[in-house]
This record gives sequence, structure tokens and C-alpha cells, in this order.
Amino acid sequence: MSPDLPLNLADFEAAARERLSPQAWAYFSGAAADEHTLAANRSDWAAHRLLPRVLRPLSGSSTAINMGGLTLAHPIFLAPVACQRMAHPEGERATAMAAAAQGAGMILSSQSSVAVEAVAAAMAEPGAGPLWFQLYWQAQREATLALVRRAEAAGCQTLVLTVDAPVHGVRDRERRAGFEIPPGISAVHLAGLPPPPDSLTALLAAAPSWDDVAWLRQQTRLPLWLKGVLHADDARQAADSGCVDGLIISNHGGRTLDSTVSTAWALPRVAEALNGRLPLIVDGGIRRGTDVLKALALGAHAVAVGRPQVFALADDGAMGVARMLRLLRDEFAIALALCGCRSPDDVSRALLA
Repeated sequence: MSPDLPLNLADFEAAARERLSPQAWAYFSGAAADEHTLAANRSDWAAHRLLPRVLRPLSGSSTAINMGGLTLAHPIFLAPVACQRMAHPEGERATAMAAAAQGAGMILSSQSSVAVEAVAAAMAEPGAGPLWFQLYWQAQREATLALVRRAEAAGCQTLVLTVDAPVHGVRDRERRAGFEIPPGISAVHLAGLPPPPDSLTALLAAAPSWDDVAWLRQQTRLPLWLKGVLHADDARQAADSGCVDGLIISNHGGRTLDSTVSTAWALPRVAEALNGRLPLIVDGGIRRGTDVLKALALGAHAVAVGRPQVFALADDGAMGVARMLRLLRDEFAIALALCGCRSPDDVSRALLA
């Protein structure tokens, strides 16, 4: 193995910082305000201590999982990240090629800089994981529905409605860098749709509610997940509504509201409140295979990684993202074995001290 190749996810981040423009680096790596939540997302996973078992049978080991009727090669998804052509000319298409090659699920941002149709074509490979479409609520229901229909027509298997960002966070690092999306790059799915309201009052008036979730449920046969849930009461309400098929425990990577709880803190509380009523994915700060194992021990069915995919994309395009996914999966497989687990089904809270 070449010593110049990244050996872990942190290596991709260091390489990306050298390759990205200061503006793109501020956008992809930064977070809201003083970035306390960004730091907590990472440190709170590290704070959990493992209590491994020994002398357990390990023959026939596997990283495969079953979640919501899906059988997946491993519990690692790519979280939605907007405008990936700022990191690499092929953008989300390259990311999709890597996801397909590594059997990873991909959640495509509605603010993708590559069309969902091209991404779906890149994911149409034997052994590829599922392609899900992340949806930002639009000010008009008709515009939201247009995005839904486009995702359905492209073959996306699940809709993921982001519910924790009715407005942008206060991102100091982006403002200091003078960030603007470069010419020639845009959120291609939003072309032709009505622009967002031009005042905060109007923007908040158009923010989605539980009534809108119920309406959306009636418009599509695709499974509907909510992304951005942290509070146990919101999780219970989602389950009680009968409209929701799963939750992504997320604080938007610390990019919306600073000083929110970390996802490692929120996950076990949501899992306890739901008691298995909905499948859970968690994102935010996942950087090691041990983090994946800890997430499963705390009640998640899978994890999603955001910044690492775009750092790997900036470093080496599709090959970089594929390598990043393989490194994380291999680390997870090793962590399973060293904790005495033959598969993710063997992971439980008992593995945490």
C-alpha cells in the first residue's frame, strides 16, 4: 500500500484542504456560529468507550444489514451534500459511481449540482445500494411536488424530507471567506421553480409543518423519512402520525443551529423513545469504523457520512470516494470482529461501557 494514499477519513480532509478553494473549503468544512456542535458531533462519538467480548465464534462474518425491508452490504450511507461540483468537475455523478461500486446507499441532495437522472444512471449497477432523494420543502406545494415527481421518475427509492432547516444557519466561516456558488455551478433541480421568499417573515410562513408531512405522504407511494430529528417527542410524533417510514437523527452537521446536542447524545434517547417503531439512521461526526459500531449499539440501523465524501471527492474523484467508503467499511468489519460480533445483528448496548 502506498504511504501517499489516505489511510483514514482524516487524511482525506487534510488532502481536500490543499485542493479546494478557500471559499469551497469554508462551505464544505464550516458550520454555524462558533461551531460548538460541529466539534461535539465528533468528540461525543469518541467519548463512548467499547467493552468488547472475546472468544466468540466469528466464522461467516458479514457487515450486511436488513433495514426497513432492504438488504444492504453494510450500514454506511452517503448523506446529502449540495453542489458537489465545487469539489470535483463530475460532482455527484462521481460520488454515485463510487457508491455503486461499494454497495453504499446514497441520499442525493435536492440542491445537487448534477441532475438526479444522471446520478440514477451511475447508480444502476449490479450490487449498488439504494438511491434516495433528499427534499427541501419549497414555498409552494406545487414546486415541492414537482421535485417529488422528478425523483420518482428517475427511480429514487425513498424520499428524505429535511425538517431542521427552515432558514439557513449563521455561518461565520462562509461569510468571512466571501462564499458564493461559482459561475457554471448551480442547484440544477431548482431551475425553473419559484425562488424562495425574499423576506424572513415570508420564508418562515412557508416552513413545513406536520400537516405538510401528512399531505406529502398522500402524494407518493415512496417511503418517506424525516431528516433532522433530535428530540424524542418529535420522534414519537413522527411514529404516531403513521406518515413516516424512518428517521435520520441529524443536526445538519452543525450547519444550522449552533450549540444543539450532538447526534451521539440524541440517538440513544430517540431510540429509547421509539422502542423499535421506526428504523433510524444517524449522521454527524462519523469518522471511524468504531463510530459506526457505536451508532448501532446506541440504536441506529445505519449511519450516513457527509463531509468525508466530499473531501474524498475533492482528493481523487470517484476513486477517492470509493476508497473512503472501503476504508470505513473495513474499519467497521474489524471493529465488529474485535468486539466479538459476527454481524451487525450481534451489536447491542452491552458493548458500550
